[in-house]
Amino acid sequence: MSVRIRLTRVGASKQPSYRVVATDRRSPRDGRSLEILGHYNPRTEPLTLVLDLAKVDAWIAKGAQPSDVVGKLITKARAGGIAIGGKTLAKAATPGYTKPGTRPVVEEETIVVEAAPEVAVEATADAPAAEAAPTEDAPVAEAAAEAAPVAEAAPAEAAPAAEEA
Repeated sequence: MSVRIRLTRVGASKQPSYRVVATDRRSPRDGRSLEILGHYNPRTEPLTLVLDLAKVDAWIAKGAQPSDVVGKLITKARAGGIAIGGKTLAKAATPGYTKPGTRPVVEEETIVVEAAPEVAVEATADAPAAEAAPTEDAPVAEAAAEAAPVAEAAPAEAAPAAEEA
């Protein structure tokens, strides 16, 4: 007798779900099975897959051949592990995964903005900018202010000399 690990369809009309069973290769799809190894529902998001991998390995060791689909499901079950509720999927097992169509929850840091003291606001509104906010560059600004009148006086004296010529 050749044993095959395959899916048996269960569930309502147009709402398929499947059992993973070990059965004789010659028996019909929904016929008698030797042992139920798990169940699979592709209609849930993420898909539901519950497999007893110890039983699956025991049947494979005895010579049972998994079908193509069941082989892929066994690979998914081993790679992704079984999540809460018996659901297995590589994406669902990763941290931070959210179901398609939903927005991920992002925790943002709270930023606190403090208002400026009232004293500084009054000083900048009433007084000129130079008096309200003395800076380290004040000596440089004073030196530039003293040099400016000298520079203005020199061109004024040179202008009458240009007219005489």
